[in-house]
Amino acid sequence: MNRQVRYAGFWMRFWAYLLDLIVIGSIGRILIKPVFRGLDLSLSELNMFAPISIASAVIFYLYFVLMTKYFNQTLGKMVFGLKVIELNKEKLTWGTILFREWIGRFISATTILGYLIVAFLPKKQGIHDLFTDTTVIHADR
Repeated sequence: MNRQVRYAGFWMRFWAYLLDLIVIGSIGRILIKPVFRGLDLSLSELNMFAPISIASAVIFYLYFVLMTKYFNQTLGKMVFGLKVIELNKEKLTWGTILFREWIGRFISATTILGYLIVAFLPKKQGIHDLFTDTTVIHADR
């Protein structure tokens, strides 16, 4: 049976992303901070090149890259019933995911408009989706 694709809009994606940020923050508090305390390393995040800032960024990007590669969704997207797809229906490749989640997300986050355009485009794509020909849809249950 050929079901019509339902693209995930701005607010669904926003809430999923917010939940992902809570998950990532929790991972940082559970894993990174105790290691830094145990090694007597500075927990100051005043500088973006501080070791704790770099470790936090690595966790952030690894979370999005690995979850998207292996599940086509993050925990936030799972909770809200969303998943990432390529518009040409092929399986997501490492190149697509790395570009979407690393470079594309950085560009979208620095311009803010990159995320807001999701509300106005017909396939509900952010700039990071436009670069990689991907989008987020409501997953079949």
